[in-house]
Amino acid sequence: PSPPGWPRGAVRATRTPPHPHRSPTRPSAWPMLPTAPAQTTREKMAGYNQLCIRRWTTRHVATWLKDEGFLEYVDILCNKHRLDGLTLLTLSEYDLRSPPLEIKVLGDIKRLMLSIRKLDSYVGPLSPTISLFQGSEWLVWGELPHDCDGPITDLSSDQYQYMNGKNKHMVRRLDPEYWKTILSCVYVFIVFGFTSFIMVIVHERVPDMQTYPPLPDIFLDSVPRIPWAFAMTEVCGVILCYIWLLVLLLHKHRSILLRRLCSLMGTVFLLRCFTMFVTSLSVPGQHLQCSGKLYGTVWEKLHRAFAIWSGFGMTLTGVHTCGDYMFSGHTVVLTMLNFFVTEYTPRSWNFLHTLSWVLNLFGIFFILAAHEHYSIDVFIAFYITTRLFLYYHTLANTRAYQQSRRARIWFPMFSFFECNVNGTVPNEYCWPFAKPAVMKRLIG
Repeated sequence: PSPPGWPRGAVRATRTPPHPHRSPTRPSAWPMLPTAPAQTTREKMAGYNQLCIRRWTTRHVATWLKDEGFLEYVDILCNKHRLDGLTLLTLSEYDLRSPPLEIKVLGDIKRLMLSIRKLDSYVGPLSPTISLFQGSEWLVWGELPHDCDGPITDLSSDQYQYMNGKNKHMVRRLDPEYWKTILSCVYVFIVFGFTSFIMVIVHERVPDMQTYPPLPDIFLDSVPRIPWAFAMTEVCGVILCYIWLLVLLLHKHRSILLRRLCSLMGTVFLLRCFTMFVTSLSVPGQHLQCSGKLYGTVWEKLHRAFAIWSGFGMTLTGVHTCGDYMFSGHTVVLTMLNFFVTEYTPRSWNFLHTLSWVLNLFGIFFILAAHEHYSIDVFIAFYITTRLFLYYHTLANTRAYQQSRRARIWFPMFSFFECNVNGTVPNEYCWPFAKPAVMKRLIG
């Protein structure tokens, strides 16, 4: 029974001997003071639930962490990384283990995750939505409604869509940032002009065919030359270009797509400038009547470079060059257009994707069948283009570079262009013009 004068239900505090491996946190002689009745977990959770979870601030999260016995993590979670109620419920065990948190104590990780799940279970109607969005990129970088009159589950199904027919993402507004798109276009045009000038330089340095005959090549030695094959390569490229222009025109986020294409294309062709310049390969076939052409003045070289630039380096426009072998520019264009078409159209469009890949692969075959490039030129071009495309989009979609100082140092242009693009770009389409109205209603 309680001593006289004590509140009813109060209990006498007892001394507990200190743990042999822990230093005592209180003086050895504890005062015999009355304590309040122990609060049950359900009562505590009910108290938490009285405040809408979407309005929890970092102070509420800090209080909850202290109540759960995680006082040592209040500073890193609440003060340094500013976790509020929603971000607390979206924490995963991977988040706790990986940068920037990097909690090292396994037991604390497990106990914290159990406490978060317990809190989530007592929140009630919020838990289904939180579990659905947990780990989603939009929750970290996107925006959520700020009202707290009802549960988040009132989000209608039309606010979600499938990205490439696979993953669901919340519809969000992406800033087109037209000025960045203009800068990317200027960048790629400058790179193309510089590439044209380098092609003039390497044409002057092309090795003499009598002294340096074509190098051995398994494919070129095995497949007879097809005279019209290279023209077919450029036809495949033109068809792919028209398909891409149509996709770009109808895509809702066309500014971001064009910016990505220009930055990737410019970067690959800038690399091609260096590979062409540092090593001059002998011509791959005797049919190529290549001889070093000397342009006496800088003005003549610039004039020739402008002719190559304005003709897009295509034989269909009357441009004929030699020496620009490592690596194949035609393969770069074909592969890049193919990957952009397949990436920014739904996966259910199987016919378009198959057509795009057929044009890409047949275009590459026709390059080799025409004996215009060595096999290694085509292989290196395909490999570099596909890897750079995949690396770029992986970094952009996962936002991994945000936590990587090395990525920002090695890819400054990427960080500049993608800093405000929040996650994966959804495949949404709209008619860009006001008329005809039927097209706007149909495509929109």
